[in-house]
Amino acid sequence: MSQENTVEQRTTSVIVTEPKPNSENEMSLQELAAAMKSMADDVGQISELASEEKLLVTEFFASLLKLMQPLTPSMPVSTSALPAEAGNVVKAYIDPTGHIALLHEDGHMELKNLAEEQNRDLMIMVIKDVMPKFKSLTSMQKRKIEKRITFLSAVTNEIQKISGALAALKSVAQK
Repeated sequence: MSQENTVEQRTTSVIVTEPKPNSENEMSLQELAAAMKSMADDVGQISELASEEKLLVTEFFASLLKLMQPLTPSMPVSTSALPAEAGNVVKAYIDPTGHIALLHEDGHMELKNLAEEQNRDLMIMVIKDVMPKFKSLTSMQKRKIEKRITFLSAVTNEIQKISGALAALKSVAQK
């Protein structure tokens, strides 16, 4: 009977023991199932994030349009801010609708919509380059308006004095 117990224990241990992976690259079924579940979760989150990104890009370009329209029809983009894959670009400009015009060394022009998903990395590079330029542009616009106001205030004060003097002369002449 003790031999039967030994056989039973051996059989039980064979059933309970999981096969070990043959190499470091091989996964157990549990590890594979966990990895697949994690991958499914990531895919679901990628879908949600892509949807959120699309909304943010739409809002960004609507705001950019409102910012650029009163200030400038286009903003230069430094060619050094562009990726090497853009090619030999000699000039680049972004317009208020979110399109970037790339003038290449060979003379051809390329227009890319930065709102399109395949251009998102380029969009980020361009935004990083042009945002400081917008600060400079808005500061310059503010100074320009302040100078006009200073000039108009001075001229208006002088005109008011002259018109007041003329009104006084006219009323003296009528008496």
